[in-house]
Amino acid sequence: MPTSTERMEIRSAEDIVRVRQIVRTKAQAAGLSIVDQTKIVTAASEIARNTLEYGGGGEVEIEGITETGRSGVRMTFRDQGPGIEDIELALRDNYSSGGGLGLGLGGAKRLCNEFRIDSKPGTGTTVMLARWKP
Repeated sequence: MPTSTERMEIRSAEDIVRVRQIVRTKAQAAGLSIVDQTKIVTAASEIARNTLEYGGGGEVEIEGITETGRSGVRMTFRDQGPGIEDIELALRDNYSSGGGLGLGLGGAKRLCNEFRIDSKPGTGTTVMLARWKP
């Protein structure tokens, strides 16, 4: 159950910085360790950057959450960009559709306790990620 929610648009590099700040604040409030805070902030930063670069911008919902006695942070990123044709390929290390290192999506997935991606060509992409306090 969400305990606090913030929604914001991602339209510039400054917005990515704001996403990082909000996620860190919510992770601290959820009691995540410094290591877990760093993991979820890094994952959020990567997906926010992808939302801007590949999705042409979009929005994110950032939630402090409590479920069955545990607390954490969940983010849902949405864009209306071109979508991802082959999600399995996009999640592979060293694959990049944009000339990067190819560690973004797969790396973000490894940094989270929960990760879901929904995308089809021409319909945009939605990525949900969460990190829980152990």
